[in-house]
Amino acid sequence: MLKKVAIGVALMLALAAGPALAQKYEWTFQSSDQPGIFMYQMAENYGKWLSEMSKGEIKLSVAPVGSVIQYNETLDAVSSGILQGEFTDPSYFAGHDPAFGLIGNTVGAFGHPSEALKFINYGGGKEIIQKLYDKYNIHLVGVVITGVEAFVSSKPLHGVDDLKGLKMRAPEGMVQKVFAAAGAAPVNLPGSEVYTSLEKGVIDAADYTLFSVNHKQGMHKIGKYPVFPGFHSMPLQVVTINKDIWDSLPENIQTMMETGVWRLATEVYFQYEMQDLAAAAEARAEGIKISDWSLEERAKFRNIAREQWETVTEKSPIAKEYVDSLVEFMKSQGLM
Repeated sequence: MLKKVAIGVALMLALAAGPALAQKYEWTFQSSDQPGIFMYQMAENYGKWLSEMSKGEIKLSVAPVGSVIQYNETLDAVSSGILQGEFTDPSYFAGHDPAFGLIGNTVGAFGHPSEALKFINYGGGKEIIQKLYDKYNIHLVGVVITGVEAFVSSKPLHGVDDLKGLKMRAPEGMVQKVFAAAGAAPVNLPGSEVYTSLEKGVIDAADYTLFSVNHKQGMHKIGKYPVFPGFHSMPLQVVTINKDIWDSLPENIQTMMETGVWRLATEVYFQYEMQDLAAAAEARAEGIKISDWSLEERAKFRNIAREQWETVTEKSPIAKEYVDSLVEFMKSQGLM
């Protein structure tokens, strides 16, 4: 009888302790996006997937941009353990090392998300990025491509030669330098002024955002000659975690986190592409003349961009290693 009672008590204690024991890892990852933004929602999905895969062992809370620390300070926050991890654009940390800016958006490098994902995951890119993060006690769990940006234009653009003298909006930094090297006349304008500037003829074209976003904002009404798929800009986001935490995790939890990023990258890539293709079909039906640059013209622009990548390599050994590896990959894939 006593034995049965003891067994019963043990079972009740085990059941009572179950929920408390199940949750072994509780983390806060800050996003560089606001709630309601697609990428923020996807970051929340990542947390749900980890909880499901780990059967409740992992609880990952996503904090909005600026809620714990400023967007450009999260590198140091993850390094020190104030945050356990982050979903962010590494370009924000170019002040720490120029390689972060180059990696965050290697202007002109990729014409499709699959090219970037292949290089990062199979062409040596991820290992080099990890070397950069090693300096800050951070582990790179994986990379997500946030879509290839389209190019808004009120003039037909069929290749590099058509960029010469083109008055275009471009953000400061690498994007402006690359387009200037290609012969364009880039100017710095906030996104809120792109539509009116195109409408008034202040600019002829703009580096702005994804085709589907441009279309929703009515850019096709004044920029009737977009270039799609884009040839110039494909930003990425990283998923990182404090390295001390990562090193302490069992292998199965590490694998869950990496597998989750693969799913995240795949869903983001497919959903953005579906949205863009649907918007492009609508635009064509409305008479918009979409230009899709040939591989030869894309390669011309890429080689112009490469000269600007090289200027960054002079300031950062990691940037040099990254560019050298990228160029080797591009050549192996017939892209350069």
